[in-house]
Amino acid sequence: MHSGRPMLTGYRVLDITQFVAGPTCTRLLAELGAEVIKIELAPFGDRGRMSGDKARDPSRAKSQSTYFFQHNHSKKSLAVDIKHARGRELVRALIPHTDVVVENFAPGVMARAGLGYDDLRKLNPKLIMCSISLAGQDGPLSHKPGFDYMGAAFAGITAAVGERDRGPAQLPIAIGDNATGVTAAMAINAALLHRERTGEGQYIECSLVDTYFNMHEVNIPKTSLRGAQFAPPRSGSLHPDGGPTGVFRCKGDTFIAIMVMPHQWPQMVKAMGQPELADDPRFRDPRARRDNNAALRDVIETWLGSFPSRDAAIEALEAERVPCAPVLSLQEAMTHPHLRERGTVRRVVDRDIGEFDIPGLAAKFSGWTPSEKLNADRLGEHNDEILQTLLSLSGDDIRALYDDKVIVKDPSA
Repeated sequence: MHSGRPMLTGYRVLDITQFVAGPTCTRLLAELGAEVIKIELAPFGDRGRMSGDKARDPSRAKSQSTYFFQHNHSKKSLAVDIKHARGRELVRALIPHTDVVVENFAPGVMARAGLGYDDLRKLNPKLIMCSISLAGQDGPLSHKPGFDYMGAAFAGITAAVGERDRGPAQLPIAIGDNATGVTAAMAINAALLHRERTGEGQYIECSLVDTYFNMHEVNIPKTSLRGAQFAPPRSGSLHPDGGPTGVFRCKGDTFIAIMVMPHQWPQMVKAMGQPELADDPRFRDPRARRDNNAALRDVIETWLGSFPSRDAAIEALEAERVPCAPVLSLQEAMTHPHLRERGTVRRVVDRDIGEFDIPGLAAKFSGWTPSEKLNADRLGEHNDEILQTLLSLSGDDIRALYDDKVIVKDPSA
């Protein structure tokens, strides 16, 4: 690999988003070379600045946090009060200099502020704009604000998670936020390619509900064909389709994830050294194993418990090429040599917080290597540079904006 020029060098993005889904989209564009100007709402900026860990030294910038760094590194911060008419004018003045706008306000907010796509494309017909929301810009749910977990609930995801004899479980991580950000970045790149070919800008919308609904890999057509009598049950640590597939207890409080496709069942039987299972009527075909999922789990966990360690059990499974993996804690995953070697875990240094880890870029490129040094701006750090360079405002003009609190910045910036 070599450090070639990032693929999106030369494109400029206005990021009017906060929290996770929108910032994930624009952070990916930034890592791929786009100049991303993050419009942060004065006076506090992206509300993500309030989450995560902060510098222990009170003299350091108060606007920095690990949460903000992870989702917003590689961007420039312009902190503007868009409730102020002059603040909205500044945003509109940037549009002719911009290729892409990404926003994640509730539907209708941007239009009421005079910053909707129909308004902005008059200033720049080639503009690509992407709106990210809970449920989309139209439809019965479009008026609802919400976060990742509301999207999972509306899409039928939450109902499928948990133990059979209990209520649904809460997802502990923002899967939909991240996936929606990736979806939006993919769509924007496709729109940029379309613009290169045709000269046309366009409007894109992405929603958490739509993204989550696409995660159902098999049950949508099943439910459609079978009707009300088909209701996938919550099955806890076991996959409802059997397999055996699920998370199985090993020695002590250790666990192994195992996924056995129908054609791999003989391999599992051989690994366990229990040939009688192949003829056991409870397990001899996929439907039987599905219907006797709990009984099969007990057989497997008894066998796994006979090993002196989790690693020894995995070695026995892998000897017969049974797909399996240790269920690692987050700390174990972060120290795993594979994740470290590939840059999946990325070590960063913030001037206020110090050294810590964040996720690395998930895609790898043959012609370009991501920068090893990342930076997340303090609130409003690039106010002066952006307003002078792109809008040709004078020092007096900028000072007046500060005096009127149209723009703000962290005192340490």
